[in-house]
Amino acid sequence: MRIIPKDVLAKYESVLVKRAVPSDQRSQYIKWLRYYLDFCSKYSPPDSRSERVRLFIAKLQEQRQSPALQKQAAHAVSLYFETLRAATVSAPHRVEAPTMPPRQANPQQPTHNAPKTSAAPVKPASPWDEVHARIKEEIRLRHYSPKTLKAYDLWTLQFRRFLKQKDPSELSSADVKEYLTFLAVKCTVSASTQNQAFNALLFLFRHVLKKDFGDHRDIPRARRTRYIPVVLSRQEIDHILKLIDHPHSLIARLLYGCGLGLFECLKLRVHNFNFDAGILTIHDGKGKKDRTVPLPQSIVPDLLTQLERLKVLHDEDLAAGFAGTFMDGQLEKKYPTAAREFIWQWFFPQQSLTVVPGTGELRRYHLHETHFQKELKGVVRRAKLTKRVTSHTFRHSFATHLLQANYDIRTIQTLLGHSDVKTTMIYTHCVPSRTVKEAKSPLDF
Repeated sequence: MRIIPKDVLAKYESVLVKRAVPSDQRSQYIKWLRYYLDFCSKYSPPDSRSERVRLFIAKLQEQRQSPALQKQAAHAVSLYFETLRAATVSAPHRVEAPTMPPRQANPQQPTHNAPKTSAAPVKPASPWDEVHARIKEEIRLRHYSPKTLKAYDLWTLQFRRFLKQKDPSELSSADVKEYLTFLAVKCTVSASTQNQAFNALLFLFRHVLKKDFGDHRDIPRARRTRYIPVVLSRQEIDHILKLIDHPHSLIARLLYGCGLGLFECLKLRVHNFNFDAGILTIHDGKGKKDRTVPLPQSIVPDLLTQLERLKVLHDEDLAAGFAGTFMDGQLEKKYPTAAREFIWQWFFPQQSLTVVPGTGELRRYHLHETHFQKELKGVVRRAKLTKRVTSHTFRHSFATHLLQANYDIRTIQTLLGHSDVKTTMIYTHCVPSRTVKEAKSPLDF
């Protein structure tokens, strides 16, 4: 295990005293710090502090450390980051990761006439770097989702590699046609993948490069087939709900009972629930629009129980000196104290804490989507269902079951948050037809 330098240890102990860490726990904090430094030296994690702490806590989870000890370890590491920030004025010791020894000069190369340089030559920036930066700016300007940013940036990178780093100023519509033809003919990608690549390059040309995109109607493209969603019966849903554990069971009931998408559910905060009126408000949901849906009365007691758990967790976080929750956009600048207020806490918080890069603050994020997806996959496997079930299947089942109950299609459209009723009409294909096939006279009815 790595040894902490004496001067760093002394500064760290002073931070422990400053932050009122109990004297009987300080040795435990020092032990966690040594574990963390040993982990960084052994596994060579990424440079990002937040990613290092996340991987470190994940390692503690693998070793079956209790949530309380994981929280204590995360707090110990955050105080170490505070120690490093306080020591930057006086040339701090970098003990997070070993440094590489300096490269030795080539003995065959004469050095007496070599110019003295203080640093290695900086590699010139590629014009494509500016393009990728502009993509981020334009997408954030339009408030597109982070997933759209990730997809468009990735397609731009693939397009760049296909053209063998051709200068962006020399791009033309012929390059687009060549690449899209390559995807359709050589790669035989699906119709949805072709459309995504097309839209990404259209965005690149129109909003970033400010060039004419051209008419690409003659490009071969796969015909998109009609998609019929997978729908579960009520018996199948009840079977899943019996097997799934808390808090995933409550998430699944909200997905089905309110017709939510997975991210809409996981990003719910305390203030989204109006138990008096029996209404759930979804902010920035489908299409970045707000909407309200009725709360299922059968799960209100469980929701109130979850609310009580959140109150206890929130009090513990405040007592430990944590910085609260993560806020969207510029909300924290508008409401400086909101991150620590109870109404802004996630309704489904993550067990572990996240270290904020740069500041070293510990904040709590919402439950990650992969946790629910893995739990659901295991439950469906144990239930031996004959259908392919994802988190979005609950939303499909919500709409289809309302349609079967003779709800108006416009009402379902509003509950789902669809802008166009044509999107909601897809669920009519999931409902078995009850029309009479044999022609009869009205007099014989």
